[in-house]
Amino acid sequence: MSFPEGFVWGAAAASYQIEGGFDADGRGLSVWDMFAHRPGAIHNGDSGDVACDHYHRYKEDVQLMRQIGLHAYRLSLSWSRVLPHGVGPINEAGLEFYDRLIDELLANNIQPYVTLYHWDFPLDLYYRGGWLNRDSSDWFAEYAQVIVRALGDRVRYWMTMNEPSVFTGLGHLGGIHAPGDRLGAPEGFRIAHHVLMAHGKASQVIRAHRSDAQISMAANGQLGIPVSSSAADIEAARQWTFNCVEPSVWYTNWWTDPVMHGIYPIEGIKAVESIMPAGFEKDLPTIHQPYDYFGLNVYWGDYVRAGKEGQPERIPSPPGSPITAFHWPVTPEVLQWGPRFLYERYKLPIVITENGLSNSDWVSLDGAVHDPQRIDHMSRYLGNFRKASESGVKIAGYFHWSIMDNFEWAEGMKHRFGLVHVDYTTQKRTLKDSAYFYRDVIASNGASLPNF
Repeated sequence: MSFPEGFVWGAAAASYQIEGGFDADGRGLSVWDMFAHRPGAIHNGDSGDVACDHYHRYKEDVQLMRQIGLHAYRLSLSWSRVLPHGVGPINEAGLEFYDRLIDELLANNIQPYVTLYHWDFPLDLYYRGGWLNRDSSDWFAEYAQVIVRALGDRVRYWMTMNEPSVFTGLGHLGGIHAPGDRLGAPEGFRIAHHVLMAHGKASQVIRAHRSDAQISMAANGQLGIPVSSSAADIEAARQWTFNCVEPSVWYTNWWTDPVMHGIYPIEGIKAVESIMPAGFEKDLPTIHQPYDYFGLNVYWGDYVRAGKEGQPERIPSPPGSPITAFHWPVTPEVLQWGPRFLYERYKLPIVITENGLSNSDWVSLDGAVHDPQRIDHMSRYLGNFRKASESGVKIAGYFHWSIMDNFEWAEGMKHRFGLVHVDYTTQKRTLKDSAYFYRDVIASNGASLPNF
């Protein structure tokens, strides 16, 4: 069975993870440059200094995308490559790189989906308080203005932020990601509020420049999967997805309710109102710049049943349940139920902006890269996304993470998520078996996927 007509098949990557050229042609440093150069911060002492050298090899990489048959490519921009100090003078060489990349994609019939911010915050602005500084939303709006003026004539599809819960939770509260801070809850929710203001202001900038722009955010968070088809278990899984009752930045709707509905989740705000920035309510009209589609990054979900008095109860996975090389659980049904619950709540077409797995891939003696687990994983997850469509959810696109193996943040080069294998010593690219499989999926609009 095919996917809906006009469905967009793509793949994704992020600037710091693939570009390299960390000090090339006037680029300023980001918090990830600082963090990756901190002894012991990254597995094996790896960094994104070179990564996949996409900065110099982008034409080769676009040809690989064309071979796979991608309709679209989700890329992010390095803020400090364009504005070395985060604000102020433009680095024309950096801006021209993205100008050429966009042209190269379009020349190969690949639609760019541009993410403005995928975690590489300019280091100079971090020294001025970073996301803790209320001015950060204005800095971000200035950056957005520069980008949309340069690229907005050719880019219609935008994402303001990638996974704000992660760069807040792991970067500023947990100290695991850049900038490596271990702040308290008041600072975490201040950051979250400023990030949401930045989304609102950037969205206004983009729409002022291009009235037909399609804007979203690549959201992620806790998603429930009912353990049975009973109404009680389905409702418990829905509650698990949206029960924003604890002072945590990991709930999806903490980030999406203010954008879509103009209010923070009622129970959530009760839990944290005392530590929110003074006068935060006055900023809600700025934040309330609704999406045009719902971008969702999803890798796994939690199995949930109705417990006492119908309250959601998470069910641990049985011993020996499948996991990826990252030790993330394999839960394909999340692509059926997560989109369903989100579509019911927000009434927007769902675009999966990231989905994939880390796998133990290497070049075999025959010169090929055989990754049957990735093919199976993709088949199961996409099959469940198709089930979401069959249940009435409007689905609009799927972006595999990732187009190529790359720098996996604090894990360095240890994990391989790509459809394309990268030898980091020689920079040789090799299409994996999964890339050819995905090529056939795209060509058939999903009809080649197994039914189950």
